[in-house]
Amino acid sequence: MIAVLIPELRDAFDATTAQISAGITAYLVPFAALQVVSGTLGERFGVVRTIRVAYVGYAIASIAVAATSAVGTFLVARGLQGAANAFTTPLLLSAVAEATPEAELGRAMGTFAAVQTAGIVSAPLVGGLAGEIDYRLAFVAPALVALLLATAPLPAGARDEHAEPPRLRAALTRRTKWTAVAAFTAFLAITGLGFLVALRAADAFGLGPTTRGLLLAGFGAAGVLAGRPAGGLVDRFGAVRVSSAGAIVAACALPLLGVVGDAALLALVWFVAGLGSALVWAGLNTLTVRAAPANRAGAVSLVGAFKFAGNALAPLTLLPLYTAYSRSAFVLAGLLSVTLLFTVRRAA
Repeated sequence: MIAVLIPELRDAFDATTAQISAGITAYLVPFAALQVVSGTLGERFGVVRTIRVAYVGYAIASIAVAATSAVGTFLVARGLQGAANAFTTPLLLSAVAEATPEAELGRAMGTFAAVQTAGIVSAPLVGGLAGEIDYRLAFVAPALVALLLATAPLPAGARDEHAEPPRLRAALTRRTKWTAVAAFTAFLAITGLGFLVALRAADAFGLGPTTRGLLLAGFGAAGVLAGRPAGGLVDRFGAVRVSSAGAIVAACALPLLGVVGDAALLALVWFVAGLGSALVWAGLNTLTVRAAPANRAGAVSLVGAFKFAGNALAPLTLLPLYTAYSRSAFVLAGLLSVTLLFTVRRAA
């Protein structure tokens, strides 16, 4: 939502693009940092209890974002959103893995990625529509959804107690470390590029917030369509091969985002990048949940920490390049995608 609302938030807060883009980083830094331990802590305190409390905390922080009118308070509230959400995604992914037979794990992980990617579809759309009315709606709506989720049923693999509380050390396997490196790179180079695509859509083609939202949603739509089939490919061909194929697709598509001369082509290339991302994450999610059986949630949250650290660093790394020479940021993203071919093999 922040990515598509940058121009509107910039005007509302009388701030610069860099200050508003920092809202992405302000959210993602605590989100990533706390995931180093959130999985292990959640297993110790009870998965069900932890997830429900985190949803309520996220709702409160979202209302705070909507209520503020100062950039500093906006950034603090965004940080509280990220801190709360650090205790949801990794625990949910681990619970799904616990409830899934090994032979069907790839498809389950692909389905999870598809459902998660649906958020990437809905967020720009909600953000764009909110931008046409009142940007605050982009934060009030998620708050209401979070409160509903706090009362929703959880996966059968979610537990509130363990015979022996897991240790963080059990999550620090070699496979976890290499999967974390691959996840960091994938979010820095691929998923984290969305805000630049939104900026180019506005700067080069003059698209308004709703149209930018629709354009960005193409990436998520590709993930929704390809997520479950990509998971099936993981069960058939293996996580490394599928992630590698996705990395190649992304490496070919991302540099084109900086050179296409038409908004429709920009949307098409971003959709193709979303297909590549779906393949990458079907494989990486499967590698993640297999990386440390003795502390699965701890490994998932640790990889998540690196994953979203990559997303948090994307604006800081890529925005200066985009400002200086827009094409260079997209070329660098493509080159970084190539490195996934090495890291996912080491994670196997």
